[in-house]
Amino acid sequence: MAMDNLQEKPQAKDTGGLGETIRVIIEALLIALVIRTFAFQPFNIPSGSLIPTLLIGDYLFVSKYAYGYSKHSFPYSIAPFEGRVWGAEPKRGDIAVFKLPRDGETDYIKRVIGLPGDRVQLINGLVYINGQPVKKEADGVFEERDQFGRVLRVPRFRETLPNGVTYHVNEREGNRSYWDNTPEYLVPPGHYFMMGDNRDNSTDSRDQSAQGVGFVPYENFVGRAEMIFFSIEEGTPPWMIWRWPGEARWGRIFQKIR
Repeated sequence: MAMDNLQEKPQAKDTGGLGETIRVIIEALLIALVIRTFAFQPFNIPSGSLIPTLLIGDYLFVSKYAYGYSKHSFPYSIAPFEGRVWGAEPKRGDIAVFKLPRDGETDYIKRVIGLPGDRVQLINGLVYINGQPVKKEADGVFEERDQFGRVLRVPRFRETLPNGVTYHVNEREGNRSYWDNTPEYLVPPGHYFMMGDNRDNSTDSRDQSAQGVGFVPYENFVGRAEMIFFSIEEGTPPWMIWRWPGEARWGRIFQKIR
């Protein structure tokens, strides 16, 4: 029986080296870009407007798919289309990242309080939605430090929105701050009324001036805050890992945001 002659195949050339490394890096960057654009994007909290819910130095994941996608879902808002695709409307009580309406570039994070068509007003620090007061109960104090390192005991309250979402708010100045008494706001169609949980230290939809936040268009929403993946004391860069043992807030890591 005749047998075919088996010849040894020439070995493939080594494809490693610099070219392979560059290819792997490009692929990794593309995967990271896709995840950041369509799934989750990391954000850090640089201000205290959502204390006590979110603290300066919290690092969190924002779900990009929660509200569908607009041009603001893409880096630098470069997508060439208007409106949203696969849209889902924000719910009252969500903590959401959005682009500041006056410039369409700056990332802000606040809580959704008013929906399109709602009437929102504050009277003596109490939120009214469509003429009905939001339930607000005293709930102890929140301790924080001022710029001189002194411990402050800030009055804390629990608010419960009409849909049952409940959370804490701080009232450093009680019910006497400038934004504790407002006119009634009528939220336009396709817009939302956003507020910070740190009521006396938050620039939000209560400020309708040219330098304020105003009503937030649906298109400007970037995503919903979902989970804290890291947290460290204010002023400590996260890359200083040798300071983590004493300054990382371990109890906040993997905490779901409500």
